[in-house]
Amino acid sequence: MCQARVVVKRGDQEEELMRDVVALEMQGEEILLKAFFEEPRRVKGRLREIDFLKHTVVLEEA
Repeated sequence: MCQARVVVKRGDQEEELMRDVVALEMQGEEILLKAFFEEPRRVKGRLREIDFLKHTVVLEEA
């Protein structure tokens, strides 16, 4: 299985928001993150990049 790690980028720093993310849904200005064993999480921001080799999604704060 391919779960992803989602981080938010603030300037030069990255903060991990969630691990083992299996689905990401864009809902207007929010992003809904879903994982197997955690409650879904809503984040305000926008998608910056996805690195498929590192299984990492980088978001930018809105």
